[in-house]
Parts: sequence; C-alpha cells; structure tokens
Amino acid sequence: MIDNRRHRIRDWFLRFDWPLLAVVSLLCGMGLVNLKSAAAHSRVAFHVTQSVWLAAGVVIVILIAAVHTRVFIRGAYLFYGAVIALLLAVALVGTELNASQRWLNLGFFMMQPSELLKLAVILVTARFFHEKNREGSYGLFELWRPFLLVGIGVAFVMKQPDLGTSLVILAIFMTMVLFEGVRWESLVGLAVAVIIAMPVAYNFVLQDYQRNRVASYLNIEADAQGQSWQVRQSLIAFGSGRMWGKGKEEGTQIQKGFVPEHENDFIAANWAEERGFAGMIFLLMVYLAFVICALNVARRATDRFGVHIGVGVAALFFWHVVVNLGMVTGVLPVVGLTLPLMSYGGSSLLTMLVGVGLLLNVSVHRPRYG
Repeated sequence: MIDNRRHRIRDWFLRFDWPLLAVVSLLCGMGLVNLKSAAAHSRVAFHVTQSVWLAAGVVIVILIAAVHTRVFIRGAYLFYGAVIALLLAVALVGTELNASQRWLNLGFFMMQPSELLKLAVILVTARFFHEKNREGSYGLFELWRPFLLVGIGVAFVMKQPDLGTSLVILAIFMTMVLFEGVRWESLVGLAVAVIIAMPVAYNFVLQDYQRNRVASYLNIEADAQGQSWQVRQSLIAFGSGRMWGKGKEEGTQIQKGFVPEHENDFIAANWAEERGFAGMIFLLMVYLAFVICALNVARRATDRFGVHIGVGVAALFFWHVVVNLGMVTGVLPVVGLTLPLMSYGGSSLLTMLVGVGLLLNVSVHRPRYG
C-alpha cells in the first residue's frame, strides 16, 4: 500500500507541468516588484495586499490541481448557475463605484462576479464540446445552447456596465468555438450580424461615458485634458522609458502621479517607463511562453474537455494582454481591463490563478501514456 502511494505521488510529480508553474511564478514575481515600485508615489502598499491574495491563490491552485477533472465536467453548469446568481445579486444589492455597479461587498473583500463568469464560460463551453465529441464543423444553429448561456451572462455584465469584460468573455467563447470549427457560411452570417449590430449597440447599449471614450480614442487630441488625459500620459510614460527604462522608482509620469489608476488597468505604463522597450519585449515573451504552455496542455489532453480548457485559458490570458496593452498605448479604446497577474486586484488575480489551476488539473490527471 505504501509502495502504491509512493508510485502515485511519483506519477503525479512527473505529470506536473513544471514549465507552466515556472512561467506563472515569474509573472507573479514581476507583478509584485512592479506594484511595489508603483506604490512609491501613493505610499499605498499594493504589493503587500497583492501578496496576501497571491498566497490565497496558491492554495486554490493546489486544491484545483488535486481534484479529479471529472468533478469540473460534472459541475460546470452548476458553477455557471452560481455565477449567474451572483451577477443577479450584483444587479440587486451590488456596490457602485465609479458609475459602475460591479461588486459585492463581502466585508473583507470586494468580489467582482463578472471575473468568475470568464471561468464559467470556459467550463460550460468545454463541457458542451466534450459531450458532443463529434468531428466536422458546426453550424451556428447547432450552437444555440452555449450562445444562449454566454449571452445571458454577458447581458448581466453589460448592464453593470462593463464593456471590457463583456468583450473579453465573447472573445474567449468565440476562440473556443472557432477552434472546434464553424462552417464558413455561418461565419459570414455572424460577421454580417455583428456589423449590423455595431451602430445599434453604440447608440442604444453603450453608456454616455463609454461613447465618450470611443470618441476620445478616435481623436485623442480633441480632449487632451479630459477623456484622453490617461492615455496621453501613458504614452508619454512608454516613450520616456526608451530602450532600457529609467530604473526602479525613477519614472516621472508614474511617480509624480500623472497616470491615474497606474496600479490597476495602466500598470503596464509603470513597467514600460522603468524598464523600457527591452523590458516590454521581455514581458511579452513571458506572456507568449504562458500561452504556449497552455496550448501544450491542450495538445497533450486526452479528451475534448481538457483540450478546450487549455484553449480557453490560453484565450483568457491572450485577449486580456491584447486589449490591456492596446488601450494603454492608444491602439484600442479604454475599456477597463487588467493585465494578467500584473495588475492590482484580488478578483482578477484569483481568476487568473484559478485558470492556471485548471491547466495543471488537466495536465496532472491525464492518463500517463495517453
């Protein structure tokens, strides 16, 4: 019996995705160092609070990796239902901050259920394709159930309003759907529907402040002291970092408070100003390494659920990085989205770490010679 236990532990150790763990540990370490530097101006210990959430996240990652994958397959829809219930609670009794009602005040923690919806969408979409387990492309009408589920969740998030999270959830879902395969005529029909819906959404769905952000994005010079201020100061921070950066706590834009919310959505501005173009390239390479590790988990998975967990978590990180860096450099409108494992915030950090836990779970529980 002792020999069998030792064999299971050894087998678990060999199947554990150590490269993935190394990349995640590097990202978390870089995030804490960057937050400590960003805290120098405001004298708020962002890195200390983030360390507490990181410690909690490590425990969660271990627990998720230890549970058998079939638990997540069976519980996917139940988890999705629980997240929808939390989003309903936000709509009824949620806490409003900065003109958005996105949080539940738990006393010790401001919970943002829309972050959990990203994970719920990955799980229910993975289970849907796992149950179908068929070859060949899908038509859109065959995907009505996952589209309906995702649409309900996104509608709650848009109501808060939270455009950035809504777009990322849709991007994650469509990445998983396109990976499985969709007929070309269905894709054309979907593209036409999106093009028709865009002006309607702009005029009747977006809030006034969101339309103002789009307008300032299209003409950044028109409101230099207003809506465009944050992006303009971020661009100055990126440019002033030049090739090698100004050094730790030596940046002027961040340390003198010119970039609002520099510890959250605009944390990349601090990294770019202090570490320059070379530092940003290194950061992008680390994120690329993570996406490769996640897709490698998908490649080695022995069932469709594991494959789509790998693809879904890779999409979660990929789209967060693309949208966040796009908005802080003025390439995309500001939609309020964090940089994975770098931005300050417990809900975002724990969401990303749960995603990491799911990847490790798929890696650990696949058959040894599958």
